[in-house]
Amino acid sequence: MTLQSNRSLLDIDRDHLIHPVTSFRGHETHGALLLESGKGMWLKDMDGKELLDAFAGLWCVNVGYGQDSIAEVAAEQMRRLPYATGYFHFGSEPTVRLAQRLVDLSPEGLDHVYFTLGGSDAVDSAIRYITHYFNAIGKPDKKQCIALERGYHGSSTTGAGLTALANFHRGFDLPLRWQHHIPSPYPYRSDLEGDDAAIIARSVQQLKDKVAELGADKVAAFFCEPIQGSGGVIVPPVGWLKAMRQACDELDILLVADEVITAFGRTGPMFACEAEDVTPDLMTVAKGLTAGYVPMGAVLMSDTIYQGIANGAAPEVVIGHGATYSGHPVSAAVGLEVLRLYTEGGILANGQKVAARFDAGMAGIADHPMVGDTRGRGLLGAIELVSDNGSKTRFDPALRLADRLFAKAYENGVIFRAFADNIIGLAPALCASDGEMDEIFARIAKTLDDLLEEADIRAAVR
Repeated sequence: MTLQSNRSLLDIDRDHLIHPVTSFRGHETHGALLLESGKGMWLKDMDGKELLDAFAGLWCVNVGYGQDSIAEVAAEQMRRLPYATGYFHFGSEPTVRLAQRLVDLSPEGLDHVYFTLGGSDAVDSAIRYITHYFNAIGKPDKKQCIALERGYHGSSTTGAGLTALANFHRGFDLPLRWQHHIPSPYPYRSDLEGDDAAIIARSVQQLKDKVAELGADKVAAFFCEPIQGSGGVIVPPVGWLKAMRQACDELDILLVADEVITAFGRTGPMFACEAEDVTPDLMTVAKGLTAGYVPMGAVLMSDTIYQGIANGAAPEVVIGHGATYSGHPVSAAVGLEVLRLYTEGGILANGQKVAARFDAGMAGIADHPMVGDTRGRGLLGAIELVSDNGSKTRFDPALRLADRLFAKAYENGVIFRAFADNIIGLAPALCASDGEMDEIFARIAKTLDDLLEEADIRAAVR
């Protein structure tokens, strides 16, 4: 494409395309960074610049870009049967087979699957099914839901209220009356840092206290990510999820594990819940399910909830929840191939192997003057930047460090998530080589060094 046509695309984008989670006026000024192609860990923008993607698109391209087998199964399914509704008792082979495959791979007890278009509507679907379930079993007062501060559960009308990030509430009249939050198990920012047992015990008690405050007979569910993603990759101590599962059982509330980010090898095992032998009552997934190649998400549901809903109405009464593209056959075919690549294709095993190199990279950068904390599990991690390591003081927002961080990283040929509170989010694809992992951290280190040479940033570091 010519430079002139690139400029034309930028103008069209600025004039007509609304980008997700961005300042409208800010984007008009900034303009789009147009991407042209991708292969493996690498992207190329419309100007031909090569970029090492350390964030797998948006936590999702777990198998890397340019997997020909995925394109082939998608094309074959489009030629054979491009669409099949799930309404009126219709179905299609790839959708049925994908449901079975997910049940086989997921924690024991999640026996039923409802397909969505992504993570946000998976959370919405979970909320709707929870509401219906408690009405069906004769507990209509159980409607209150609890989630974590800094948690992310999508940006849909209801899920965004369970999300506990200001950008998703401001101007949208959220959270709703039945949506509540307890503190995040954030070891680096906790006065209990270093005492994992105490952090876990406090979190359990905070859940119990919130349920007591709201009324045990009124609380329906606790929503959590096994590792919090968009809140800054907050990694709770090992044992936290299992303790919260036990607390939910004691409190007679449902546990919803939001594994939209953490599933499909991102933290090591196929699902993060596996690491602590936890089966939630509902689990939401998306992103890595199709590795971002096509839209798809899912809600995995326990048989107890399924039977409660099914038995709550006469056989001729429909459960009025659905979507035109639920269980889309092309997405399902892609999902099956992506799961094959994880398992038979060796990508899950490669991700587990290269995680050691990821850990080494994190350890190597931890001594940088701007780094306060490094944390992660599997191939999901964060580097938290501070101006003063002793006090853990964050950089002054007036420095606009996150924007400068992303821009300098782009200049150095690496892409990561630059959170507003100066946390670098990392989620490299599971197909990464040791050499590519080393290169990611070399480019991040250069980015931090370059920033430290800028007078106002150097002056802020103590």
